[in-house]
Amino acid sequence: MPHPTPLARRRNPYLRLFATPGARAFTLGNLVARLPMGMFGVSAVIMIAGARGSYALAGAVTATGLAATALVAPWTARLVDRYGQARTAVPATAIAVCGSLALLLCVRLDAPDWTLFAAYTATATTPNTGGMSRARWAHLHGGPSAADAAALHTANCFEQAADELCFMLGPVAAAFLCSALFPEAGTLVGAVLLMTGVLIFAAQRGTEPPATPRAPAAKSPVRARGFAPLLAVFLATGAVFGSLEVVTIAYADALGHRAAAGAVLALQAAGSCVAGLLYGSARPARDTARRLVGCLAAMAALMWLPLLAARATGSLFALGGALLLAGAATAPTMVTGMTLVQRRTPQGQVNEGMTLAVTAILGGIAAGSALGGQVIQQAGPETGYVVPLCAAATALLVGAAGRGRYGASPRR
Repeated sequence: MPHPTPLARRRNPYLRLFATPGARAFTLGNLVARLPMGMFGVSAVIMIAGARGSYALAGAVTATGLAATALVAPWTARLVDRYGQARTAVPATAIAVCGSLALLLCVRLDAPDWTLFAAYTATATTPNTGGMSRARWAHLHGGPSAADAAALHTANCFEQAADELCFMLGPVAAAFLCSALFPEAGTLVGAVLLMTGVLIFAAQRGTEPPATPRAPAAKSPVRARGFAPLLAVFLATGAVFGSLEVVTIAYADALGHRAAAGAVLALQAAGSCVAGLLYGSARPARDTARRLVGCLAAMAALMWLPLLAARATGSLFALGGALLLAGAATAPTMVTGMTLVQRRTPQGQVNEGMTLAVTAILGGIAAGSALGGQVIQQAGPETGYVVPLCAAATALLVGAAGRGRYGASPRR
């Protein structure tokens, strides 16, 4: 296979990005570690429900793990910033892997139900591998030049596309492993991939951002000017994701095609993945805050499509097409929001800042799932698509109202 010419490398921003020394190595490790993030939840549900015959128990266990992650993740990220990625991520991952294996053994040995909750809670120490990768890009291309700004934009777009790809392939891989091999296969393979990927990632010390020890009384990034409005935007955006998932599953089930719900949701992730890669090839607007409001407006407008498709057609194919188009605004919104988070986060707290943003998304997903379920119960799955639409509109209103704060020059 011929190597790209220097002219092609200059024209293609992704070729330029991965020409950075060490970039390919840490990206490979990060992708291996990130794929299990989309596997663990599905694997746990299949494993627990299959052994105990209760989806309620399986859902409660995974919800408990999600809540624990939301509480623990910012503290893990703070340790990463303070002591370095390699010194923190490897032992934190080892604890999380032990939790996954403990869950597997508890299910296999028919241990009491409370042990499942205890074991899965231990997985909350899993480090935010996507955030650590973004922190490396910010370290490598955090200069004031236009070239660095363009490279960081491309890197953030690639990372968002990688997120979408892993969360699109992860559930499919988990379902296949659990059904084709044995119920515990998804959890076992996910644990091996996570530990292997983090070890590869941590071994790339040349691109690791320097640790920044600071006093225990150091302020949280939440107190930085403009950071709180961004968290509110991510919270509302998470509600879009959570409600869209539960409503689509219910809609497919109502049509008698519940097994196809995963494939339909994958179309939304695919649309976001493609849009993210294309967005990374474009030259970003200088006013990032204004760009975020524009992306939020596009997301709110496109969220009309699933509602119209569900109500007007009653077709799963039409809904899939609507979700594919609706996903096109997701990655640009997330990329632009994460870029602003990087700018608003105080020096030396990048991992903590981005993990707080992810925590806000997780909280939004949980709230959106609950609200979507209530609307489905009361008004039916077609009406349920009003929830992601309202959540997207809320994100737009919050983003527009807070633009004056997160758009101002950051105070370091």
